[in-house]
Amino acid sequence: MALSFLNFMNNLSHHKSGPIEFIERKGHSELEVVLLHGIGSNALSFESLIKELPDSWRLIAWNAPGYGNSEPLKPDWPIAEDYALALKNFFNRLKLKSPLLVGHSLGALIATSFAANYPKNVSKLLLASPALGYGQTVNETLDSKAQERIDELELLGVEKFAKRRASRLVANPDEYPIIVSKVIKEMMRINIPGYIQAVKMLASGELLKDALKLNCPTDVVVGAEDIITTPESSLKAYETLNSVVLSNFTELQGAGHAIYQQSPKNFAKSLKKLAKSNFLITSTG
Repeated sequence: MALSFLNFMNNLSHHKSGPIEFIERKGHSELEVVLLHGIGSNALSFESLIKELPDSWRLIAWNAPGYGNSEPLKPDWPIAEDYALALKNFFNRLKLKSPLLVGHSLGALIATSFAANYPKNVSKLLLASPALGYGQTVNETLDSKAQERIDELELLGVEKFAKRRASRLVANPDEYPIIVSKVIKEMMRINIPGYIQAVKMLASGELLKDALKLNCPTDVVVGAEDIITTPESSLKAYETLNSVVLSNFTELQGAGHAIYQQSPKNFAKSLKKLAKSNFLITSTG
C-alpha cells in the first residue's frame, strides 16, 4: 500500500531511492538519524517521535524491503544480513556516512546486523524493544511461533489481523484508544509477502551473536510493560552489549511494545541523550 501524506507533516518529504521507499526531514546540523521500523509497522509510524526531535537533525525513516512501496528481497527466506545489505546500498545511494541508527523490534535485528557488518557506517546505535530472533536454521520447518504469525495473517486478512494484534502492543490499551487506533492504522499497511519474509528473518535472527561483534556505543530502551519483547529479554541484549561496548539500559514506564508511539517524548529524551553523549565516561548501565 502506498504511503499517504495527506494531513501529514509539511516538513517531511516522501522519496524512493532504488528499491527503497522512505520519508525524510531535512536538517541543518551534521547529525543524521536513520529510523528502522518493526515487523508490523512502517516509516509513517515515526510521526509522533519525529515531532519531538530537534529540527536541526536530518531524519530518515525507511520502509523495509517488502513494506509500503519498497521492493521485496529476492530470497524466499532472507536473513538479517540480506536486510543489512539492502540498508548499506540505501546508505550508499543517499551518501550517508556514519549516522546514528535506531532500530525498533525487528528493525533492531537489522540495525545490529548492519552495525556488525558495516561498522564504519554507524556512529551510535539505539535498539528499541529489540527482537532477539529465534536462531533457527534457514529453510527448516518454520518455528511454531513464527508460523503462527503467518497463519493468523493469511486466515484473518490484514485488517482483522491488525485489529487483533494492535492492543497487545500498547500498555493499558483501554486507556489509550487513539494510540491503539494509530497502531492499527500502520499495521494495516503491511503487505503479506513482505511480512512473511520478515517473519522468516525473525525466525533465523540471532541478535545476541551479532551484538558481540559491535564496536559502536549502543543503548537499549524498552517499555516497562512490553509483553512482546519484554524488559527481561531486552536486558539480555543490554548485558551482551555491555560486555563489548559502552551501553545504557532504559525502561520507559507506562509504555508497551509500540514504545515510540506511546511514549514519544520520553523516547526522544533517550535518543537525544545518546546523540549528545561523547562517551568519555564509562557507562554504568
